[in-house]
Amino acid sequence: MDAESLKKMLEDVKNGQLSVEEAFNDLKKLPFEDLGFAKVDHHRNLRNGYPEVIYCQGKTLEQIKMIVEKLMQKNNNIMATRASREVFESIRQITEDAVYYKDARIVVVKKRDIPKSQRMIAVVTAGTSDIPVAEEAAITCETMGQWVERIYDVGVAGIHRLFARTDIIMKANVVIVVAGMEGALASVVSGLVDKPVIAVPTSVGYGANFGGLSALLTMLNSCATGIGVVNIDNGFGAGFLAAMINKL
Repeated sequence: MDAESLKKMLEDVKNGQLSVEEAFNDLKKLPFEDLGFAKVDHHRNLRNGYPEVIYCQGKTLEQIKMIVEKLMQKNNNIMATRASREVFESIRQITEDAVYYKDARIVVVKKRDIPKSQRMIAVVTAGTSDIPVAEEAAITCETMGQWVERIYDVGVAGIHRLFARTDIIMKANVVIVVAGMEGALASVVSGLVDKPVIAVPTSVGYGANFGGLSALLTMLNSCATGIGVVNIDNGFGAGFLAAMINKL
């Protein structure tokens, strides 16, 4: 339930179109709904401006389907992250509105339109191998109503590729930089723009990359200003944060 839905409920009670008992039963489920294996947070939309997101890894198909069904009852737009095609096919059994973004590994169920932002978020990758994490960030932003421009494969190994796209990057209100290996791209981009940069280290790289730890440490130790760093491969976290900043 979002703010508009809550206001409509109160108006319906006031106008006699909804009984006090019916409204009370709906409000009882507002904080959360206990499914036994999960407590679905119906109040999150009111607190944070976007419904609870389903993290699919570690959940069974039946658990995911039950959570989706409960969220759909509240007319929520639904996003399921780290979702396999099997998860998508399972969700499709209960709603034909589901769309699967393969690279991002995200399923989106769109139940209502969200006003589109007029301010742009740039999603930049160092290499092609970083695109899956970048797409997780980009689809998250777009699902939250954000305008996204993708600028892929412009890492420091061929920095002229980055300079050829700086006109677009400098127009962004927020920049998400996704990089593996040594993770240097975030520092370079942050030195070029006057907007916040959200750095996403990826697990892309050879052995001494330590599964993304080297990129994470580079980004955390950057001497460039205006950089915030999320966890390794956390495209969703970067996209959600960028969307929140862009809505301010």
